[in-house]
Amino acid sequence: MSGESDLRKLLSGMRPELNEGRYVFCTVPGATAPPAGTTPVATVLEAEGLTLVLRQEDADAAGLGYAYTAGWITLRIHSALDAVGLTGAFAAELAAHGLSCNVIAGYHHDHLFVPADRAAEAVAVLEELATSSAQEGHP
Repeated sequence: MSGESDLRKLLSGMRPELNEGRYVFCTVPGATAPPAGTTPVATVLEAEGLTLVLRQEDADAAGLGYAYTAGWITLRIHSALDAVGLTGAFAAELAAHGLSCNVIAGYHHDHLFVPADRAAEAVAVLEELATSSAQEGHP
């Protein structure tokens, strides 16, 4: 099943959804698998170690350190992995509102990690982008 690649359709159909909880990025130097008892949302194997994205309470229980606490937003549209412009468009809009964004692409959806204390604001910004894209034929 292929995803959507038309940028206007992607933007107007984003349907951002804020997932429950607070999420953190941790790193485990030298590891190639998550520590026992953790259930990461995502992992990235880097030369410096294994990066984990997991619930804050799971990181705390495992004694893992972190410096960034995020809200997790899922864009509910099934975006094609080779779609062009979606990340740039929503990242630019979030940046215009002073919101940082870390993006992880899954097979079906894009997942945005934004500052936890501004996650609801980020959803509102994305919803407004979707509405304006649908009305104005943006981009």
